[in-house]
Amino acid sequence: MKNLFIYLDSCNTCQRIKGELALHQDTHLQNTKEEPVTIDQIEFLKEQAGSYEALFNRRAQLYRGRGLHEKELTETDYRDLLLDHYTFIKRPILIYNGQAFIGNSKKVVAAAKAAIL
Repeated sequence: MKNLFIYLDSCNTCQRIKGELALHQDTHLQNTKEEPVTIDQIEFLKEQAGSYEALFNRRAQLYRGRGLHEKELTETDYRDLLLDHYTFIKRPILIYNGQAFIGNSKKVVAAAKAAIL
């Protein structure tokens, strides 16, 4: 998979991290609102993260809005939700040299920076 940065353009955290990473020019920028993640991307990220649940953003307003916090979700549910709406995917995601860095924790951002350098 080519180098890719999946983010949400309206997310200040994504914008900050995008600036911190000093991405190479060959890195494709994918604003997930305008260019939703594909099933192939979700499958690759699941392999990297270990589960669909690990890719799921519980901070999304729709998570509570749809009452999902009150349900027992399966891996299939998580996959379907990730494909259903862009807000459910953890972000940002950097795919660099075949490795995925998922989320905005300091540890993940530091690992992504180290990989780029």
